[in-house]
Amino acid sequence: MSQETAPSSTTDVTDIAYDIWNRKYRYHGGDDVPEDQTYEDTWHRIAKAIASKEKNPEEWEGKFYSILENFKFLPGGRIISNAGTSREQVTMFNCYVMNTIDDSLEQIFETVKESAMTQKQGGGVGFDFSTLRPEGSMIKGCEAESSGPLSFMRVFNASCQTIMSAGQRRGAQMGVLRCDHPDIEKFITAKRGNQDLRMFNLSVGITDKFIQAVKNNQEWELTFNGKVYRTVHAAELWDLIMRSTYEFAEPGFILIDRINEMNNLWYTENICATNPCGEQPLPPYGACLLGSINLTRFVKDAFTSRSQVDFEGIAATIKVAVRMLDNVIDISKYPLEQQRTEAQSKRRMGIGITGLANLFVFMRVRYGSEASIELAEKIMRTITEAAYASSVELAKEKGAFRMFDANKYLQGKFIKKLSPELQENIRKYGIRNSHLTSVAPTGTISLLAGNVSSGLEPTFAFSYTRKIRTGQENETIEVSVEDYAFRKYREHLGVDKLDFAQLPNYFASTDDVTPIEHVNIQAALQAWVDSSISKTINVPKDYPFDEFKDIYMKAYEKGLKGCTTFRPSDSITGVLIKNDEKPAEKPEEKPAAPVNKKATSRPGELEGTTYKIKTPLSPDALYVTINDLVNDDGSRRPYEIFINTKNLQNFAWIVAMTRLISAVFRHESYPVFLVEELKSIYDPNGGYYSNGAYVPSLAADIGRIVEKHLSKIGIHPLKQSMIAKETAVAEPAMPATPAPEAPKKETHHNIASGKSICPMCKERAYIYQENCMKCLSCGYSKCG
Repeated sequence: MSQETAPSSTTDVTDIAYDIWNRKYRYHGGDDVPEDQTYEDTWHRIAKAIASKEKNPEEWEGKFYSILENFKFLPGGRIISNAGTSREQVTMFNCYVMNTIDDSLEQIFETVKESAMTQKQGGGVGFDFSTLRPEGSMIKGCEAESSGPLSFMRVFNASCQTIMSAGQRRGAQMGVLRCDHPDIEKFITAKRGNQDLRMFNLSVGITDKFIQAVKNNQEWELTFNGKVYRTVHAAELWDLIMRSTYEFAEPGFILIDRINEMNNLWYTENICATNPCGEQPLPPYGACLLGSINLTRFVKDAFTSRSQVDFEGIAATIKVAVRMLDNVIDISKYPLEQQRTEAQSKRRMGIGITGLANLFVFMRVRYGSEASIELAEKIMRTITEAAYASSVELAKEKGAFRMFDANKYLQGKFIKKLSPELQENIRKYGIRNSHLTSVAPTGTISLLAGNVSSGLEPTFAFSYTRKIRTGQENETIEVSVEDYAFRKYREHLGVDKLDFAQLPNYFASTDDVTPIEHVNIQAALQAWVDSSISKTINVPKDYPFDEFKDIYMKAYEKGLKGCTTFRPSDSITGVLIKNDEKPAEKPEEKPAAPVNKKATSRPGELEGTTYKIKTPLSPDALYVTINDLVNDDGSRRPYEIFINTKNLQNFAWIVAMTRLISAVFRHESYPVFLVEELKSIYDPNGGYYSNGAYVPSLAADIGRIVEKHLSKIGIHPLKQSMIAKETAVAEPAMPATPAPEAPKKETHHNIASGKSICPMCKERAYIYQENCMKCLSCGYSKCG
C-alpha cells in the first residue's frame, strides 16, 4: 500500500480501493469513537451502530458484519462514512425530493431555505417547478408580471453553488417541469450557450397523454391552473426535446404517469419529481436509503463452462440487508422534521445492484445479448422477492409501516407481480417497508470494492491510470487501475499482462453495446424494480437523429420510468477528440432563419421603442431604446440599442454594452442567444426585485428588456427553436454533466483519449455514467 496503514485480511484490496476508503469512508476518530485502522474496523463500526436498535444487538452485529465483509453488500456512501461516528449533523440518506412549491414568493424562499439545510447535511435534492405560474402571468395584488419558474430556478442554483454538502461535495439538484407547462420550451433550452443552471440536472415530466399526442400528430395545449396559454404541435415539442438531448445531452425525461401508476403507495401520495440521478421518484419531503449487492461475489466457477450464479447466496444476503437498512431509518439524522416523518411513515429503501457487467463476464455472457437479458431479469426478481419476503418477516416482528393499507396496497400494479404466496403473506402480516428496490449510481463504492463494474452499466475501461494521494502535501502517485473482471480473468489465466485485443467477445465495453441493448437491459431490470433506475444509454456520435428519437419511444414501450442518453456532440464543450482522429467536416446546414453576416448600412430614420428601467441601485431611471430595421416584407429586426440615464456612475460600462449589443444586432437577424447570456449574469453584490420578479443584475434587467422587445416584434426565441435547430452564434454549450466521447473498441482501455477534462484534476479522464460525471483519474464526482 502507498500509505502508512494497511487493511488486514480483506481480500481484493487494491491501491485505488485503499485510497477511496482512506479519503471518503474511513473514520479518523473523534470524541470517544476510535479511528478505523482496517476495513474490518469500518465494517464493525457500521454493524455495531446499526445493530444498536435490535433487542439482541450482538447477534445482529455479527450478521450485519457478515454481509459487509469482503464487500458483499455495499450500503450507500453516507452510511459507510457516518454510521457509528460522532458526527452530529449528517444524514445517512442520499436522496430527497423537496416539498411542493406553492406559487408565492414566501413559499419559494422557504423551499430555498429547506433545500439549503438538506444539502448542508449531504443530501441531493429534487424539485418540481410545475407549480409555479408561467412567465408573464399577472400577479394579483401588485399589478406585476410573474418572472416564471426559470427565474426562481436560478435562485436555487445560486444557493446550491454556495453550499458544500457535508464538507465533501457540492450539492446536486434535479429540476422537473411538466410537458404541458406554458414555459416548457424555455425549460428545455435553458442550459444552452451559457453557464445558467449549472447545479441542476433537468428532466421533462412526460405524460401518457403527451406520448399519444406525439404518436397521433395532434395539437398540444400548454396550460396552468386550467387555463390554456398556448397550443403547439405535440410532434414539434417532442422534436425540440429530442434535438436538445441529441445535441446537448439534456433534458432527460421521466415518465411521470407511469411512475404514479406503478407506485406501491398510489393511494396516498402523488409523485412529481425524482432525486438528482433519477433512480428515486419521491413524494414531497420524500427520502430514501440506498444500498447495493455486489454481484461479483455470487458467481461460482467463473470463466468456465461450469459457471453459475449463487441465487441462494443473493437471497440470503438481501434478507439481512433489508433489516440493516430498516434500522438505519431510525438511527439517521434528518435535515428537516418533515423528512423524518415521511421516512418513518413509509420506511422506503432502495436496494440495488453493482457489478452486473462483471457478472456477465464471469458467466461468459455478452452484455446486451438475449442470455444477459434473461439473466439480469432473473437476478433482479430474486433480489426483489427476497427483499419483500424479508420485509414481511420484519412486519411480523416490528409492525408494518404506518401508511400501510392491506387492501389498497395489494391493488398496486407492481405488488401484483409478486408471487401469490408473497401477496398472501402481505395480506396476513403486513409489510415493514413500502418500497424496497432501486438501482442507483455506485461509482465510488464500486471502486472501494476493487473497481467492480458500476451499477448496471457496461465497463467503461478495462484498464487505466489514476492519481492517488501519498499522504504528503500536494503529492500524488500514479497507479494502474484494472477492471475487476479483467483482473480476475488475468489471474485465472495466470498471466501478469494481457493483450486487450485477445479478450473474448464477452468482454464488452460501453461502446460495444448498442443503444437498444442498453434499453433492453434496463427494461429487464425495471420489470422487477419498484422504484426506478439510474442509467446512461451511450449513443455513437454518428447515430441518426430519427433512430435516436426511437430510443425514447422504445424506452416508453418497454416499461421504463425514465430515460437518459449521452451522445458526443460538437455542441458540447469539453468533449475531446482522440489524437488519432480528426473531426469530420460538418456539412453546411440551412439555418432556421436568415443570418446577416455583413452589417447593413444605417438608414436615415429608424422606428423603435423606449423602455424604462427603475432599480434600487440608483435614484435615476434608465431609459433603454431599441431601434428596428424594417424589412421589405414588413417584418422587423433590431438594429441598435441606446441606454440613457442621468447617473454617470456606470457610463463607460453602459456605452461598451450598447455598442456590443448593437454590433450583434447588425450582424445577426435573430440574436436570440443574447437574452439568456444577459439574463444569466449575476451581480456579486446581489440583485433586486422589479415588478415582483427577482433580477440578478442590471445586465440581466437589460436582457429582460431585449427579450421583451424581440417578442414584441415577432422574434420569439422558443418559436424559432420549434421551427428548426438553431444556428450556433455563441460558444458551444456546456451540458449539466459534460461527458466524454466514447472511445473506439480498439482503444477502450486508453484513458488518455476520448474523454473530457476533469474540473478538479484537469486530466482527460472525465466520463458520463449513471446520470453522473465521474473522473477516472482523481475520483471527483459531480453527484458524490
